[in-house]
Amino acid sequence: MLDTTRILADLVRLPSVNPMGRIVTGPDYLEGRVTDYLLGRLSKIGLNPVRQTVSPGRDNVIAILPATIPDAPVFLWDAHQDTVPVGGMTIKPFVPVIEKGHLYGRGSCDVKGGMAAMVSALEQLSVLETRHASVVFVASVNEEFGFSGAKAFTNLLRSDDRESSNEGDDTAKKLLQKVLSVGFQLVVVAEPTNLRLVTQHKGAVRWRIKVCGRSCHSSHPEKGVNAIYSASRVALLLESLASDLSLRETSHPCGGPTLSVGTIHGGVGVNLVPDSVVLEVDRRLVPGEDPLAARREVMNYISENCPVDIIEHEKPFLASAGLSSEGVGSAEAAARLRKAVTDTGMKAVEEVARYGTNACVYAEAGLPCVVFGPGSIAQAHTADEWVNLGEVEKAAEILRTLVCCTG
Repeated sequence: MLDTTRILADLVRLPSVNPMGRIVTGPDYLEGRVTDYLLGRLSKIGLNPVRQTVSPGRDNVIAILPATIPDAPVFLWDAHQDTVPVGGMTIKPFVPVIEKGHLYGRGSCDVKGGMAAMVSALEQLSVLETRHASVVFVASVNEEFGFSGAKAFTNLLRSDDRESSNEGDDTAKKLLQKVLSVGFQLVVVAEPTNLRLVTQHKGAVRWRIKVCGRSCHSSHPEKGVNAIYSASRVALLLESLASDLSLRETSHPCGGPTLSVGTIHGGVGVNLVPDSVVLEVDRRLVPGEDPLAARREVMNYISENCPVDIIEHEKPFLASAGLSSEGVGSAEAAARLRKAVTDTGMKAVEEVARYGTNACVYAEAGLPCVVFGPGSIAQAHTADEWVNLGEVEKAAEILRTLVCCTG
C-alpha cells in the first residue's frame, strides 16, 4: 500500500462527524481524533504544527513547510477535517475498504482524500533540498456546517496586534509571522473536483425560521394554535419562492439562485398541539449576490403572505458570498496550479461549481483561491462514499510539482 493510501485509510478510520448544529454526544462526533493524528504525523517530519481552538473540542491544525530559497511565494493548502453524518450508509463508515482501485468510507471523497494528498505531499517535500515555495497547511474544522474553522484562520491574518483570548491564536500568529509579510499567492482548497480547477462557485446563506403557535391538549385542539399547520403554510411559500427563483434568468456559468428547506423540527408528543416548529433554510447564491440581501428577499416574501407575528427569523449561521474568478490575483493563482497540472502530463481543465466551500471565506479575506482535489462531488455524502485512489496519488504529485517547479 502506498503512503498516500495509508494516510487516507488512517483518516477514514478516525470518525470526525459534524453534528450539523445539533447538540449530540458520542464517539463519532467532532474532529478531535483527526486533529491529534495530524499533529502527531506533521510533528514527525519536523513541521511543529500548532493547534488553534475554534470552539470546544474543535481545533484547526496549522503547519508551515518553508521554502529553501529566498523571496519564494507562499501557498496556503486547506483541507477540512469534518465529514457529514453517516445515517443511511450501506457500508461500514469507518472501515476503509479498497476494491477495484477505490477506497470506501465516510469522508474518503469529501475530503479526506484531498487531505491525504496534501499530507503525503508535505511529507515528501520535507526531505527535499530545494523547495521553490513555502506552504501553510490548514486542516480546518466545521466546514460542513458553518465554515467557522476557515473563518478563525483568516482572523489570524488581521494586522492588529491585540492578544487573542482564543487558545492557540497567539502561537499561530507567531508561526505565521514569517509568511504574512509576503502574503499568499495561491490558496488551494481541497474538495472533490476530479482534479479539475474550480475557479468559481456558489455561496450560501442559511438560517432557521421559527414558527410559533400555542400549545394545548390534543383533545381540545381548538384551544391552541397548531404550529405545524402554520409551518406547513410557510414551507409552501418557500416552495413557491424557490420555483420563482428557478425561473430567474442568469447568464452566470454557475447557474441561477436556489432555495431549499433542509430540515423541519417540531412537536413533542402526539397528544399535544405543538407550540413551535423550526425550519432550516438554505439559499444558494450566485457569485456577486449579497447574502443578507438574499435573506431579506425571503423574509419579505414570507411576511407579505403570512402573519408576521408568528414568524421569527434567527440570525444566519452561515452567510458567505460565492467564489468569483475576478478577485485580485485569481488569474495568476489559477495559472500556477494549471502549470503544475500540465507539468505532470495531465490536461488542465477549469470549471465552475454549484456547491460552496471554504474558498468563500478565503476569498472574502482577499486571498486568490482555486478549489482542487481528487474524487467526484457525485460521490460526496453518499451511502457508499468512495474515492479513486489513482486520483488521490495524482493530486499528491501535482501538489509536489506546484512547490518544486514554481518559478
